[in-house]
Order: sequence, then structure tokens, then C-alpha cells
Amino acid sequence: MGVRKLKPVTNGQRHAVLYDFSEITKSEPEKSLLVHWHRAKGRSRQQGKITSRGRGGGNKRRYRLIDFKRDKRLVPAKVVAIEYDPNRSARIALLQYADGEKRYILWPEGLKVGDTVLSISYEDAEKGKELPEIKVGNALPLKYMPVGTVVHNVELHPGKGGQIARSAGMSAQILGKVGDYVQLRMPSGEIRLVHQRCMATVGVVGLAEHELVKYGKAGRYRWLGWRPKVRGTATNPVDHPHGGGEGKTKGKHPESPWGWKTKGYKTRRGKKYSDKFILVSRKGKPLRGGVK
Repeated sequence: MGVRKLKPVTNGQRHAVLYDFSEITKSEPEKSLLVHWHRAKGRSRQQGKITSRGRGGGNKRRYRLIDFKRDKRLVPAKVVAIEYDPNRSARIALLQYADGEKRYILWPEGLKVGDTVLSISYEDAEKGKELPEIKVGNALPLKYMPVGTVVHNVELHPGKGGQIARSAGMSAQILGKVGDYVQLRMPSGEIRLVHQRCMATVGVVGLAEHELVKYGKAGRYRWLGWRPKVRGTATNPVDHPHGGGEGKTKGKHPESPWGWKTKGYKTRRGKKYSDKFILVSRKGKPLRGGVK
């Protein structure tokens, strides 16, 4: 598992740093866990208008159904394969349960083919069922994990499925327990409270080398569905507020192509989300969070 640097035979390979795919053990996905995925390509579902520019094209993809809930309780599952997923930065692991069912989960660092993983619900744990050991790949409620445990695929609301720490190399850490809540240090550095009933998976999401990858050429971005992006100062006055002028200019106050301020100007309206569950912000600033 890691990355490889290409020889500078061409300009496109001169700075390229790509995956070596050494961790992958199976090239073809499990057909029963594939669904058709119509990519929006930057268009909204409501009106079909482009709301995110620079998207479109790229290779076709089929979506792999990932088990973020880990709701198949107390049934041991064996790791059958580790596969590539074109829809996320992390790799995925194919599990086969004792009853024959197959599911995909996010592949944590250190999980190997042949290993056995297990999950348990909060209700089963409260009834006195035997808890699985704290090892990579096992899923438990946060209440039953010791302080200091590194976890990923963390739920924010019990039963909703993992939402936090799901991309390559990400993890959160349990710092303490306060009443019905657990203190978690998020990948951003933020410290927040999460209910103890929420599920999480032990370990760090694999492929931390993802941040070292450099595609090396524009074509590789096109394969992923990213179209070219043009600087505002390189356009004509009719196309952008920064456009035009004689010679090269620095532009004006940062604006969008439609004249919206894009620095120091709040553009979001509507509901303000509470920060009562946040104890320390991602910038290291203590907040008056806490659940009464």
C-alpha cells in the first residue's frame, strides 16, 4: 500500500505521483452490491440548471452500496476482498457474513483478507450480550469504547449511519465521557459531544497516502469528471467582473461571475445551526458548548 512516482518520460508523467494499488486483492466488484448511478454533472435535481460549474464527462461509474450503519448485529463476518471504489478516496472491504450475506464497508488500516469483524447494537449491549473486542473493523456504540480509542465512520445521530471520518486517512479520537455524551476530537481538530448511543468503527480509514497523489496531467482530471476551470481575470468583461482590461491585471474585489462578493460576505440564509455540542472549534477557540 502506498504511492509510486513515475519516471519523467513525458511532461504528463514528470510530476505524477499515483497509487500503487498494492492493497487491492480483487479487481471486479460484487455485482449484487452495484446500482446504477446517474451523475448530476453539476445540475440541480429541481430545475436541471448548472449549480456547480466545471463538472461533466469522465468515465462511467456504478455505485457500490456501502454499509455505513453496520446494522447486522452479532453475526461474524469474514473479510473476503479489498477493492477499489471510484466514488470515494478510501478503499472498501467486502465482507461475507456467516449466513452468506455480503456487504461492503470502508476499509480501515490494518484489516486483512481472512480477518473476522463483528458489530453490536446499543440495545444488545445493554441486555448484557458479549461485547466484541476493541480491534480494527469492529463496530460498537461509543459508550462501550475506552477513552483514547481511535474510530472512524462515526454516527452523529443514533441509527442514521456513519457521517464523520469516512474519507481516506481520516479518524476521530475519544477524549472523555460526560453524562450521556462522549467527547470526540474530529479530524479538523474540533472537539464536540456525540451521544453515547452512536455507533463507530474502530481504526483509521486506510490509504492515508491519498494526500500525496498528484495526477500530473489535465487528462486524468477529465477521467474523473472535472472540466477545465478558467480564472476570472483571464475572461472577457462580458463573462466576469474580473475580466478585460489592457494587459494582465490583479482583478477587483473577489466576486463570482454574477457579481456576488466571495470574501468577507455572508451568502447563507435561513436556519442557524447551534454550536451547543461543540466544545472547541476547529480553530482552537473554546466555545460555550455543552448539553444541559
